[in-house]
Amino acid sequence: MEKPLQATEAQHLILHSVIALGVETVQLDQSVGRVLAQEIHANRDLPPYDVSAMDGFALRSADLAGVPVVLEIIEDIKAGDLPGKILQTGQCARIMTGAPVPVGADAVIRVEETQEAGATAVRINKAVKPGNDIRLRGENMKDGDVVLTAGTEITPGVIGVLATVKAARFSVFRRPRVAILSTGNELEGMDEAVDLNKIPNANSYALMAQVQALGIEPVLLGIARDDPAELEQYLKRGLEYDVLLVSGGTSVGVHDYVRPTIEKLGVEMKFWRLAIRPGHPLAFGTTHKTAVFGLPGNPVSSMVCFEQFVIPALRQMMGNKRLYRRTVTARVAHDVKFRPGRTEFIRVQLTRDDNGYIASSTGTQSSGVLLSMARADGLMVIPSDSTGLAAGAQVVVQLLDGTVFQEAAGFFD
Repeated sequence: MEKPLQATEAQHLILHSVIALGVETVQLDQSVGRVLAQEIHANRDLPPYDVSAMDGFALRSADLAGVPVVLEIIEDIKAGDLPGKILQTGQCARIMTGAPVPVGADAVIRVEETQEAGATAVRINKAVKPGNDIRLRGENMKDGDVVLTAGTEITPGVIGVLATVKAARFSVFRRPRVAILSTGNELEGMDEAVDLNKIPNANSYALMAQVQALGIEPVLLGIARDDPAELEQYLKRGLEYDVLLVSGGTSVGVHDYVRPTIEKLGVEMKFWRLAIRPGHPLAFGTTHKTAVFGLPGNPVSSMVCFEQFVIPALRQMMGNKRLYRRTVTARVAHDVKFRPGRTEFIRVQLTRDDNGYIASSTGTQSSGVLLSMARADGLMVIPSDSTGLAAGAQVVVQLLDGTVFQEAAGFFD
């Protein structure tokens, strides 16, 4: 029997086996979450001229040498206006944020630093240096500059930049086409009558949601029963996709038919077992067009393996550079007993105090208890050489989907 791979070895092997897919053109309003496959260039200087960074008065800084001083207001300039006059000594222009600075002015002073001195005059109470509160031409971007590189994930901020340079259509990496197949006579489909002797097919839907969270809409192939001929037909369909996720049937029991069937169909298997807990019976292989993940049948094991190995592969195929979930450092709230030899992922909830995050187990860590994932904020990672942890020890927690958000803002106190 093959020696199980370590988790890091498996990650590297998988990522060396998949590549970014081809490119396609999308419209700006359909692009969030995609990854750019081309450079994006600025099509103008922004701002197109020196502009005021504040509401106030554009003036000559040399006129403020003897503050307080009173200056004549010769013009009002709003954003979108162009100045009509040139400032001379002793003059200023009332100016709004974003409005162009008139010729002759070299600084802006905020309105809060001034006082009215009649209908056409203002009293300046503070001296400023040249360039004060002026945004220079091209400060945001210069015509022809590369503003976004290939491999940039399109976020709302990136959408703003694309709109700024009038990029209405552009190239992005294609999203992989993903198929999900569950296997086993014991499974009960969503549209089947309740049978207390069967197990609801939760895996397909949990995996579906994990894939959807990446912006991919997968195809559910259904349930293949423990019959080699039926399984072969389902697998043939799945191998038409870029990625096939097969849940169950990858262990070594006499009725686990996935391995011989999938090899018969020409899948080159890279490994069949990993030194991790949960998720030991993870398998991975490839054809010339499809990456195949044989995920464990236990629902927690399946979801944990997806987080560690499928997500990085899918994100790489979509052209992403950041492949892994965010991690935080926490203190474990209780002693953790551990048998060395496998990397372990413990489902935890996170709280925090004045000293940072605290990680607490969600309860039983049985790989069949799906509630342990439903209640989890993250996965506490225990290295394979650990012999256990005492309460208060520092640990790494990999955040699960959605946990980049938090209940309160935390910075208004």
